[in-house]
Amino acid sequence: MVAAWITALPRSPRVLRRTALGALLGAASGLARAAKPAVLLRFSHVVAPDTPKGQMALRFQALVHERAEGRIRVEVFPDSQLWGDDDEMEALRLGAVEMLAPSLSKFGNAGVPEFEVFDLPYLFADLAQVRRVTQGAVGRGLLQRLGRQQMLGLGFLDNGFKQMSATRALRTPADFKGLRVRVQASRVLAAQMRALGARPVVLPFGETQRALASGVVDAAENPLSNYLTQGLAPWQPHVTLTQHGYLGYAVVSNPRFWASLAPADRALLGSALTDALAHGNRLSAALDKQALATLRRTPGVMLHQSGAAERAVLRRAVQPAWDGLRRSLGPKLLDEVQDALAAG
Repeated sequence: MVAAWITALPRSPRVLRRTALGALLGAASGLARAAKPAVLLRFSHVVAPDTPKGQMALRFQALVHERAEGRIRVEVFPDSQLWGDDDEMEALRLGAVEMLAPSLSKFGNAGVPEFEVFDLPYLFADLAQVRRVTQGAVGRGLLQRLGRQQMLGLGFLDNGFKQMSATRALRTPADFKGLRVRVQASRVLAAQMRALGARPVVLPFGETQRALASGVVDAAENPLSNYLTQGLAPWQPHVTLTQHGYLGYAVVSNPRFWASLAPADRALLGSALTDALAHGNRLSAALDKQALATLRRTPGVMLHQSGAAERAVLRRAVQPAWDGLRRSLGPKLLDEVQDALAAG
């Protein structure tokens, strides 16, 4: 039954290559696995090791190594070394990787459009508000919805708030007019940029630097840690501190893999992940402050602080993104999110 379901899924050439390679490696190492039973968990992500997600994955790896005493091995593949933005979820469904931490923006195109609520501009004022949603009933309900697409939602991770980078300051809607802005594959993010008069260009994260360097896009939105680790300053020297949107991740696993684990191993992995996520969430706030301090000292980088009045103008300009999501999802989820924010 499982084999037939896997065969029925569409496969990209990259997935076929990786799956074939995995099968060969699995056959070659079969005797070793038979001699010494072990659980292998491959954790793939698309950002650098020194980002909040990268550090969270490494902490998870270290905790499992310490607690499992060699019974479970976690291999971490950063920087799209194993899978990228465009194929990692397909790889998870096919069983070619056991754990991912995709951006929340990616789940809309993966068949769970409710996650696009996180992309709404100016939804959250700070990380405390984010956690009222992610760590409450709304967040638990969203993780459960991932089961519709053969993904097991295990938890949320912060990266931080997005700022705008370009070859000029982006303080008003007029500053955005005509710019080609790299965005993730999200209807809300695309609507946000169109409302500002810009042209959204959907690109995988790993292609952002090359696209900026070649002039394919003119601007991008990123937390400051991503801006630094991707080395965007030579092509995007102006950083406007708009704090207009939140960027977070959901850690997901393959449900078949998770169900195959012994109960004790599931508990061990779940506990290690909880601790690693807490570490990553603490680190995200610290790294954001460090990144800002680094940028203030970086020659050639010009920081522009978006004032309250400018933010209010931008907030009104992007209202069509809110209206569009309310029409597509209905009012229930948005009302639940805003109730959770008000309850704090």
